[in-house]
Order: sequence, then C-alpha cells, then structure tokens
Amino acid sequence: MRKTSGWGILALFLAQVWHPAVLSGETFFYKHQTGDKYRIISRVDEGVYVNRRFSHRSEIVNRIAAEVRGVQDGVAQHEAVFQTAERALGTDKEPRFLWNREYRSVFGRNPQGYITIDPQYFMPVVRNVPVFPEEDLKPGAAWSAEGYEMHDFRASFGIDEPYRIPFMAHYTFLGNREWQGKEYPAFSVSYRIFVEPGMVSGEAYPIRIMGASDQVVYWDRGLSQAAAYQEQFRMVFTLSNGVTIEYRGRAEAEILESRIMDKEQIAEEISDDISRLGIGDVSVRVTDEGIAISLEDIQFQPDSAVLLPTEQHKLDSIATILMRYQDRDILVGGHTALAGSAAGRMQLSQERAGAVADYLIQRQVRSPDRVVVQGYGAERPIADNTTDAGRHRNRRVEITILEN
Repeated sequence: MRKTSGWGILALFLAQVWHPAVLSGETFFYKHQTGDKYRIISRVDEGVYVNRRFSHRSEIVNRIAAEVRGVQDGVAQHEAVFQTAERALGTDKEPRFLWNREYRSVFGRNPQGYITIDPQYFMPVVRNVPVFPEEDLKPGAAWSAEGYEMHDFRASFGIDEPYRIPFMAHYTFLGNREWQGKEYPAFSVSYRIFVEPGMVSGEAYPIRIMGASDQVVYWDRGLSQAAAYQEQFRMVFTLSNGVTIEYRGRAEAEILESRIMDKEQIAEEISDDISRLGIGDVSVRVTDEGIAISLEDIQFQPDSAVLLPTEQHKLDSIATILMRYQDRDILVGGHTALAGSAAGRMQLSQERAGAVADYLIQRQVRSPDRVVVQGYGAERPIADNTTDAGRHRNRRVEITILEN
C-alpha cells in the first residue's frame, strides 16, 4: 500500500530552480531549460504495524531519472522514470533488495510549482508540493497551498485508477540549515490527511485513510536546485474487514551528480575487457535500464541456487569490471529455461540472481543498498528453448549497470 513512501517531495527535484538572493529576502520560483536532466535517489526506513502491533521493518530505495523535453510560457514538460526496490527486515537473516515496480510519467510544471498531468499516471505521488508565493520571503515567513497525493492501489485493493487524496500543505521559510556539513536555505513542508473513501470491489478496501508528513527541504544556490530533503511520515489505513495497517518512518533524498551514461561507449569498453580477460559465455548489450552483462549458462548445483566453485573465477573477473563504474547501482536478474512450473521458474531465477548478488556484495563490489535483485523465470528468453544450446543460453544471470 504505502510502498511509494519517499516519493513525496521528490517532485521538488524534477526541475531546475532559480533561487536568487535579494536584499528583502529570498525569492523562489521554477525556471526550466529544455534538456535539463536529473537523477535522484531516496531511501525510506519504515515500520509496518498491523492492528497496532509491530509486523516488520522495510527499507525502500527509489530512483528517478527525469528530463525536461520542452518549455512553453514557463511550463516545463518532463519525462521521468521512477523505479523502486524494497526489502523487509526481520524476516530473513540477510534480506535482499527486490525490484518492485517501474513507472513512467509525463507532466508539466509552471514557475510557481503547479503540476499539469494526465490522470493515467501514478507518479509523482505528491503533487503541487512545493508551490511558492510570488513574493520575497524572509526567515519565518509562512504560506499554505493545496496539494494532493496519487496512490497505486491496484495490487492492494484492486483500484485500477490512481487514487487521489487531497490535503492543505503548510510552509515555513527556515533560513539557513545544515545538511551533510554544509548550510543551505531551507523550508519546512507539513500536511495532514484524512479521507473516508467510498466502497470499491474486493474483499478488503480502505474505509478510512489518515496520514501526516513533515519535511525539511534544502536548496543549493550554487547548483540552483534542491540539494536534499528529510521527511517523517505516518499513514494509517483502516480496512473494510476491520484490519488496521500503519506505515511509520523516515525518508531522505538527494540529487546525484553523476554524469549521463554513454551506453554505447561503456558497452564497447566492457566487451573489450571481457575479451582481454578471456571470460567465456558472457555477452554485453545496451538496454533501456543501462548496460547488461549476460552470464550465459552460469552453473549452479542441480535445481538449486548454490554456485559451482568454477563460476566464482568468472564472477571475480566480472567484479573487476564493475568496480570501474562504482557511481552506478546494479540490477542482478535471474533467468531460466522453459522447464518446470512458472512459479518454480520464477522462484529459482530470483534465488540464483540473489546468489550472484550476494557474491558481489561479499567482494565489496557494491553495498547491499546499491544492488537490486529480480527474478524473471522464463519470461525473457534470448534463444530457442526447444534446443539444448538455446536452453543453455537462456539459463543465465544478467548484471545490469543501471543508468538510473
């Protein structure tokens, strides 16, 4: 339900912000340029409570890549990709981040921060936050404006359309505040939610939704854009079957200054490294997500996710390549041949991807929060499953260096 925690104020980052200092105070408004590109990452740490009893703790990593495609009359048209991965703590010894969802969105934003967007899009979740008054602001200045959240309740309650929850946001200009050892102009954003939805189809649906969000946003005058934000949040869902589910925690986000990937060049570099190192049964290709390194016919013990010792040398060589691109997170995807049940294939592919991810983490190629695992089963074959050679190729693990 809440799983998009932390998307909140991320809409702040999806445009360039002009923030000049003037004698009478600070003036905030958006000024976009065609071709502006942004990469943002947020991390969420939340506790989940069922009927007021603690259930588990979750960590969520959200990644955003956005580009301003055009500007007309001050309104910037954005195209953005939102990706989320999650792990539930307290349920496994060392839980992995599992790929959750990817969303694409197109929207416009005017100089004061108001969004125009087709109702089909689920992202960004929080909209018309922040919006700014057309006046200079001194520390302590306060203003308010209407905003709303749009939630994805398809999996939770079978609600197909984005679900709209309105609120009134209250702002205060705080003056200078410290973030990671530096001072930035900052303001707070707070809002409260209370709605009682109507009946929808399904065994259980929300009859009452309550929530609160308290945020501090930090602006970087030198970069002319938001530097980071911190949030404390709480969302409580009372369901029609009498169950109450609560999400409570904190989130923070920051802009990433890493350059846009030259995918073709990086793919060529990696291919050269693979040839030089003599790594067999490995190919490289450019994908929408980034650059995929495909370990074809990777060997595990039969019907298990236990890597054979002979494969560790191959992974050691791949690890040396991945270390050259440490500013990028990685996605480890598992794939199987067309054998057994669909559920069994999906489970096995995820476990095998997890085994490769664990090995790379143990080699300190990336920290656990920068590795995402996903199982695809036999959904994405690259060869003919009716031949032995084709099945060997399809039985693979792909390590994708993510652009986002």
